[in-house]
Amino acid sequence: MDHLQSRLNKELPGFFPRWSTYQDQTRVVVPSEQILVTLKACKKIGFDQLTDITCVDLLEYGGSEDRFEVVYLLLNTESGERLTVKTYLNEPDLTIPSATQVWSGADWLERETYDMYGIIFAGHPNFKRLLLPQEFQSFPMRKDYPVKGRGERHNFPVITRAES
Repeated sequence: MDHLQSRLNKELPGFFPRWSTYQDQTRVVVPSEQILVTLKACKKIGFDQLTDITCVDLLEYGGSEDRFEVVYLLLNTESGERLTVKTYLNEPDLTIPSATQVWSGADWLERETYDMYGIIFAGHPNFKRLLLPQEFQSFPMRKDYPVKGRGERHNFPVITRAES
């Protein structure tokens, strides 16, 4: 971790994110306003693959001061190093810069995260729902979303196999 931390700190002078390692998994936590510059620095030091973007709703997580944790999983395909980059967001502003300018593969990952949690990725080139209909108003992976839904399924037309 020390080598990785020193390489990233060299790319981000004057900015010192929180680092932690557990069972050979390295994590860095950055403020949301620093996420894009951090991701660009990660790519510059060799993390050439964005493996995943996801979110965790911390609504019922005891002791958490934040509502949403946005998680980026990165891989250096040459060395095999993995890095988890995290940032936190709170309502009402759930907007974060899009990582599509760093990795084009962020496209669908960001759209999926929006669909399920409502995180808005500013600057995304094609920001529309991916998994749910455009008319869908809720975000089903949020902890405050009812298990049986809010009746949204009954508002959409039924498509038969012959029509699809």
